[in-house]
Amino acid sequence: MRVLVTGGAGFIGSAVCRQLVSEAGVTVVNVDKLTYAANLASLASIDGSSSYRFEQHDICDQEAVDRLFARWEPTAVIHLAAESHVDRSITGSAKFITTNIIGTYTLMEAARRYHDRLPDERRKQFRFVHVSTDEVYGSLGSFDRFREDTPYRPSSPYSASKAASDHLALAWHKTYGLPVVVSNCSNNYGPFQFPEKLIPLTILNAIEYKPLPLYGDGSNVRDWLYVEDHAAGLIRLLFEGRPGEKYNFGGDSERSNLEVVSQICDVLDRLRPGPAARRSLITFVPDRPGHDARYAIDASKAHRELGWQPTRSFEQGLADTVEWYLASGAWWAGARNSVYDGSRLGLPGTLH
Repeated sequence: MRVLVTGGAGFIGSAVCRQLVSEAGVTVVNVDKLTYAANLASLASIDGSSSYRFEQHDICDQEAVDRLFARWEPTAVIHLAAESHVDRSITGSAKFITTNIIGTYTLMEAARRYHDRLPDERRKQFRFVHVSTDEVYGSLGSFDRFREDTPYRPSSPYSASKAASDHLALAWHKTYGLPVVVSNCSNNYGPFQFPEKLIPLTILNAIEYKPLPLYGDGSNVRDWLYVEDHAAGLIRLLFEGRPGEKYNFGGDSERSNLEVVSQICDVLDRLRPGPAARRSLITFVPDRPGHDARYAIDASKAHRELGWQPTRSFEQGLADTVEWYLASGAWWAGARNSVYDGSRLGLPGTLH
């Protein structure tokens, strides 16, 4: 079996590549443009494997994508390549529209042409797993959870672009018979995450005793899922998901942003004590435009049909993540020093 993974040098993509090669015994072709958030060092554990190959290409390049299908003849595609940071989408939406919508269309068109040419048996085996986010559903109130049939109500340019790509993926299944499976996941966290998202940014700022900014009053709630658990779910989906269906993946770990940041402070105070309790660094700042109040995932379909369950509690996963960043300065130092220094993104009036 040979799986083409787009965005495999990113946070979730690298976890999927590592598990496919090391645990599932699958040959992986990692296709990544190597934008600012990609890091090939995240794949060092499988880089020398005969079951792993890397191709640097932009999924918006139709000729390059067609060549990839012709050369590697994949059994399946797991499509993770995307621009994914809400704050960056507020001030630079064009990249999100291009990569997340046009890139997905380009990839699916190449997959459709390839799928149509396959012999019958291989056509039956082929799968296209499109990986998305719970943010497409919009904001929840105090109760209820997102289910696969929850109406889409995206709030940000990022979530709107992912919602569009979801609709394209399911339309390509219905119209052309492309065997697409769509996944929508809650917030991922864990090792190898580029330090612009809440958890890694807070960890690094807290290590350096810098202010820990929280939007609004910190009451916004997210459901957190350890990245290795999500990767395992996507691999289950690859083998057992039903074409034309959607599957939600969540960690059943709702926490407010204030709770998350406070817990990071407490873990770091225990592992690396400093001159003062790190909770004193928490600073409330003006809220993000269009900030959704609460996300929560109902993952019962994945539990029932795929036999998937998250294996880590949020407390254990967060402690493991903090320990990893403390021990892995060589991985994140370059990004911190030369790509993104931790300053606030997504401020109104800074469109580019």
